[in-house]
Amino acid sequence: MLIVQVKEGETVEKALKKFKKKFEKTGVVRALRERQKFTKPSVKRRETVIRAVYKQKLRQAEELA
Repeated sequence: MLIVQVKEGETVEKALKKFKKKFEKTGVVRALRERQKFTKPSVKRRETVIRAVYKQKLRQAEELA
């Protein structure tokens, strides 16, 4: 259960923004999306390797520039 402390005189929009930020940090939506479809462990591993290679290339390009 998420609890958002609202200060006196604080607007509803600001409180809602705090709530959304806290909710996003919990990772509920991300977990639900992951559970909608099954991905094989080998495919997950391949995706992480591809992501790592991409990040490494970006870092190397940044160092050279």
